[in-house]
Amino acid sequence: GLGVDARGEEVYAPFNKLVPMVHPNDIEVDGWDISSMNMADAMDRARVFDYSLQKQLRPYLEKIVPRPSIYCPDFIAANQGERADNVMTGTKQEMMQKIRADIRDFKEKKNLDKVIILWTANTERFCDITEGLNMTAEELLNSIQNNEDEVSPSTIFAVASILEGCTYINGSPQNTFVPGVQELAEMEGVYIAGDDFKSGQTKYKSVLVDFLVGAGIKPVSIVSYNHLGNNDGKNLSSPKQFRSKEISKSNVVDDMVGSNKILYADGKKPDHTVVIKYVPTWQTPNEPWTSTSLRFS
Repeated sequence: GLGVDARGEEVYAPFNKLVPMVHPNDIEVDGWDISSMNMADAMDRARVFDYSLQKQLRPYLEKIVPRPSIYCPDFIAANQGERADNVMTGTKQEMMQKIRADIRDFKEKKNLDKVIILWTANTERFCDITEGLNMTAEELLNSIQNNEDEVSPSTIFAVASILEGCTYINGSPQNTFVPGVQELAEMEGVYIAGDDFKSGQTKYKSVLVDFLVGAGIKPVSIVSYNHLGNNDGKNLSSPKQFRSKEISKSNVVDDMVGSNKILYADGKKPDHTVVIKYVPTWQTPNEPWTSTSLRFS
């Protein structure tokens, strides 16, 4: 609510009446997935939303079936292979062109003014960043053309989005935005953003550490434990994919403590450990614990 009126009653207003934004009824949804399951059944399988919310969404989501997506087994956990029944074929250049064609098709069929691409897929392992591979836009485009193994699916989606003039938002912690992607986005005048949603434990931890450091309280160690029973946890049970998540979670704390040269004058950082365990029988949203030991200064 916005507050209360003269009679003490709550005042409400939709967001699109306060800031310039599209009406929710005018938003169209489409996308890609390596699983052919429609969104309603995928929602049921994920077991993240409350059952009552799932019942309300099902009539709308069951009509949405994903387009074939890019499947590069080396970038996600091997245990995801059983879901990969809806995949593109061809070289990376051909798959990038198919993504661009899908974007144009969606925009034309739905008569859309703008398309925004949001990556919500599995966490990938980090890709190499090297000279000749992806340090510049030209190198990256050549690497895609040459079908280089070290170009990740999320980076291919980002490049396709940029070339189609679509904002690309990265909701996972891998290093999608290699230097070549950043340069290409600047050249094309397209927005790119995001480094993991950080909507759970990481958000809580970043708020807590920011408050403590700002108050002159020096955290010396942070130990975080998560157990997850959904497919996110299953994918993160692979060491390479977990490493991407670990880096993302740690970077948040590093940024906080790096801003305070008084508490951390020696450049040292808190001893920070992140643990994520996949518990298949725990089929609910992830349950995090954070243990923090502090030293006052």
